[in-house]
Amino acid sequence: MENYLQYIGYGASLIVAISMTMNSIVKFRWINLCGAITFFTYGFLIEAYPVAILNGIIVGIDIFYLSRIYLKKELFDTLEVRNDNKYLIQFLKFHDKEIQKFFPNFTYKPELNTVSYIILRNMAVSGVFLAHKEGKDELVVGLDYVITQYRDYKNGKYIYHRIKEEMFNLGISKIVAYGHNSKYIKYLKKLNFEKDEKNRYVRIVSKI
Repeated sequence: MENYLQYIGYGASLIVAISMTMNSIVKFRWINLCGAITFFTYGFLIEAYPVAILNGIIVGIDIFYLSRIYLKKELFDTLEVRNDNKYLIQFLKFHDKEIQKFFPNFTYKPELNTVSYIILRNMAVSGVFLAHKEGKDELVVGLDYVITQYRDYKNGKYIYHRIKEEMFNLGISKIVAYGHNSKYIKYLKKLNFEKDEKNRYVRIVSKI
């Protein structure tokens, strides 16, 4: 029995250590919550009640801040910019290493852009959305990048809702994206993109 209790303690330590490596505050809170619950259980089982009480408090703190994150009303806005906008170009250069993880071999081609948006979240720049029109009715996503601390799907939900009526009025019936890695594919599926016969991820545009 003691060996099993030790494993619980080691597991709790590992979970908390992993939480400390998270750049995203949301991921940090969720993983830290799991670690605190495990430590609470461990402390209770070995009758180390100070450990249990401390981690019970941490559980409450994590739940409190997660509730604030998910219930907080945030103000989103977009800045439509020219394809030669200096801030946009500098933003892409600064975040290029991180962008390459999600969009391998991405190279900014100003002449290709039909749509260029800087996304604001409570007036802070949270990401960039670049796309171009192909054929008569398709908008192809070239880049949908969100900086680390805002990766909770809210940016994506906002931007695709924001542009749908505008794209519909321009005759766009499909938004097309290419899944470059598993995290980006998960993101696309969360935003109602579906894989088609050409291995693309497609979201149908409707006015409603």
